[in-house]
Amino acid sequence: MKKISKWLPLLFILIILVSCGQPEFEARIQKVGLLVPDTINDQVWGTKGYKGILQIKTQFDVDVFYEEGITSEAATRQAVEDFVNKGVNFIFGHGSEYAVFFNELADEFPNVHFICFNGNAREENVTSLNFDSHAMGFFGGMVAGKMTETNKVGIIAAYEWQPEITGFYEGAFFQNNKVEVEIDYVQNWDNDERAITSVEQMIADGVDVVYPAGDGYNVPVIDKLKEAGLYAIGFVSDQSDLGEETVLTSTVQHVDQLYLLVAEQYNKGELRSGNLYFDFQDGVISLGKFSPKVDKDFQEELDKYIQEYIETGNLPSQ
Repeated sequence: MKKISKWLPLLFILIILVSCGQPEFEARIQKVGLLVPDTINDQVWGTKGYKGILQIKTQFDVDVFYEEGITSEAATRQAVEDFVNKGVNFIFGHGSEYAVFFNELADEFPNVHFICFNGNAREENVTSLNFDSHAMGFFGGMVAGKMTETNKVGIIAAYEWQPEITGFYEGAFFQNNKVEVEIDYVQNWDNDERAITSVEQMIADGVDVVYPAGDGYNVPVIDKLKEAGLYAIGFVSDQSDLGEETVLTSTVQHVDQLYLLVAEQYNKGELRSGNLYFDFQDGVISLGKFSPKVDKDFQEELDKYIQEYIETGNLPSQ
């Protein structure tokens, strides 16, 4: 017994020292990295990512780094290695393409937590963030259904899988059961030329409200609608600054707030791996500023529907 008791204090000290160097060190943000496929100066998607890491920098007082034009696995690997050498342990890939790259790199960098968007995260230290955008499309569609004078509205989508497309169609029809919804797919987030061809055809068909649901081409589409004296529903950003007489409202994804939200979850040890979904209830989706052309009574009615959705998760139904 004397021999055992002699070593107990040393064992106790050893346990404390070992425990001090365990997961707590890795579960805190040290420095943050951002990869974007294009540029942080596009004033839409890329800019939102950059604003996101600046929010984290301010909130947590950490260094942040970014790399632009990262589109291949080789470039991603090199950028990740450069980040890690600088002490980065929390890396955002600002797009769906990074899911594949991060899944491949995850095992090689177990002390890094990788964040991507709209992808399929398969590894323990990879998280994919997804905006559950069906409801925002629904409420944007309600505005279009209310404001159309020709009973024809249009959606210029990037891809078929976008949840906001079905939502917009359903919302427009809920508000106005006489409405016709014309849908065209660009098959790209950034193809301005293809999107402009689409909106010109919609205008010729009598469409008077268009939802350009692609952040790379929505600005030129809205400019074209402004020239024609028609209406738009903005996408991703509050685009009322493009013309309050044209942009009736916008379906806004607060990407910078989502960056901060997941950083806070990580620092609390609450950030899960896999595919996570966020909506109005999380404070990262909303409608933007309304045009003065949108009736105030309708705005109040719509706000009630949104509050009910936040509280219950149920969209209005006929």
